[in-house]
Amino acid sequence: MSNTKLPEKSFRAGAINVAVWKNQTVTKDGQVREYKTVSMERGYQDPSGEWKSTSSLRASDLPKATMVLSKAFEYLTMSDEAVAGECAR
Repeated sequence: MSNTKLPEKSFRAGAINVAVWKNQTVTKDGQVREYKTVSMERGYQDPSGEWKSTSSLRASDLPKATMVLSKAFEYLTMSDEAVAGECAR
């Protein structure tokens, strides 16, 4: 069985991929806290045809990066609001 951690949610536009990750930390007083992070990468093929990824973007990647980052932000914001709404009931 693999210990590979999968993202909670991914957004893709062409070669640009943004992933939302769920993380946990333990505070000094022993409480477990959850938080989320976002990673972004651009896929490309090297000269031998092997697929690789990089965090570097070309100028032409910026519109797609902006779009998928906005989608990730919307997802995080709506998820937080849904959780807050459940807690308020």
